[in-house]
Amino acid sequence: MPSYYGLKLKLHPQVYEPAEDTFLLAENLAVGENDIALDVGTGTGLIALLMARKASHVLGVDINPIAVELAEENARLNGIGNVEFRVSDLFENVSGKFDVITFNAPYLPGEPEEPIDLALVGGKTGREVLDRFIEEVPDYLRAGGTVQIVQSSITGVEETIERLEKAGFTAKVAAKRHVFFEDIVLINARPLSGNESAPSPF
Repeated sequence: MPSYYGLKLKLHPQVYEPAEDTFLLAENLAVGENDIALDVGTGTGLIALLMARKASHVLGVDINPIAVELAEENARLNGIGNVEFRVSDLFENVSGKFDVITFNAPYLPGEPEEPIDLALVGGKTGREVLDRFIEEVPDYLRAGGTVQIVQSSITGVEETIERLEKAGFTAKVAAKRHVFFEDIVLINARPLSGNESAPSPF
C-alpha cells in the first residue's frame, strides 16, 4: 500500500491517484491551526487528511461516490476522526463557511464517460467545472479565508485569475511545477473585503 506524507492510502482504478498536481497542493496548504477546511474533489482524500492534521474539522466532497467511499476508508486506515466525506457536485451538498477551500480542478476538454473521468474532464472547453466553482465559492468562504486552486496551464491561468478578481478576490500564482508539456499551477485567492462572519458548518 503506497504511503504519501506519512499517510497510508488505498487506491482505486476509478479514483484519481495522487500525482504532481496533488503534491503541489499538499506541499503548499494554507490551512492553519483549528481552521474549518473544505476539500472539493477530494479523490482518495489525501488533501483532506493532510489538512486534518492542523484543522479542527475538514469536509471532503467529491462527485464520484467511489471516491467518497475510498476517502472514508483512508481516514479509518489512518485513524483520522476530524474529517467527514460526502458526495457532492461542487457545493451542492455543502453548507456553512470555511477558512480554507481547496480544489484540484479537472481541466481536460470533453465529457466524462467513467467515474475516473470526473477528476480529469472539465466540460466542453475544459473550464466549465472550474468557472462554476469560482462563481459559487465566495458564498462558502469566511472573512479572511483562502481559496487554493490547482490547475493546468492548458486551461488558462490568466483567465482563472481574472475570473477570481471579478468574483471579488485578490489572486496570485503561489507555486508552479512543470510536468511534461504543461505547467501545474497553484493559485491562492483571498476575498478583497471580508465576508460577513458566519457560523461553522459543524
